[in-house]
Amino acid sequence: MVAYTGGRPFDAALPCVVFIHGALNDHSVWTLAARWCAHHGHSVLAVDLPGHGRSAGPVLPDVEAMADAVLALLAEHGVQRAALVGHSMGSLIALEAASRATPGLISHLVMVGTAYPMRVSPALLATAAQEPLAAIDQVVTFSHASMAAKPSYPGPGAWLHGVSRALMRQVLARGAGVAGIEHNLFHHDFTACDRYAHGLEAAEQLRAAGGTRCSLIVGNRDRMTMPKQANTIAQALGATVHTLPTAGHALMQEDPEGLLAALRLSLR
Repeated sequence: MVAYTGGRPFDAALPCVVFIHGALNDHSVWTLAARWCAHHGHSVLAVDLPGHGRSAGPVLPDVEAMADAVLALLAEHGVQRAALVGHSMGSLIALEAASRATPGLISHLVMVGTAYPMRVSPALLATAAQEPLAAIDQVVTFSHASMAAKPSYPGPGAWLHGVSRALMRQVLARGAGVAGIEHNLFHHDFTACDRYAHGLEAAEQLRAAGGTRCSLIVGNRDRMTMPKQANTIAQALGATVHTLPTAGHALMQEDPEGLLAALRLSLR
């Protein structure tokens, strides 16, 4: 599994932050946050999940298998202590990985743009299977609260919808030849979110074990995973919730500075 290290060589002696992307995305959605962490006392692993981005397949069948792959990556790199930060599908992977990890390994769990359960409408799943490009357009529209970036990274006037659409189409095309996909990578990822049913048990295990600080970062204008849909998992974890008032589901694009500020608080 390929991982971006934030522009600095990986150093297992530093506290590690692992960034896990959402459905039909790759590590690039974390560029600003990953670079900040890498240049402020952390080692960074921003992953491309198997079959996504630059990581080879096969695509893993469910959230549980993807969580095991993340833990295997930590072991491969000799990581002794790590914070897991996941967005959308990646937040479920982070939750499951934290619950499966050996005691003391996971210092922080940060779930971004999350909900539990993370149900996907049958209509969207059908469109994803039959017309994935149309499904991408639907998800891009619902993931953003505004058309253009605010005056910050990447800059005023950037067309957020176009950037997000291009990334998802690129990841879909790269995954088209990967073995292990029933229909396509879009349908696979959204099905994995819809079927994940171990969230409350994972949260109970984490809370009972102690030692992992849990936080949620949600967008107040999120129409994909609405903030109220995160209440159940937040309460189960005893998590601190940070709300970005102007962001939708694509928090890293729409309010990168706000996300980074909330992330820094979450990693204390």
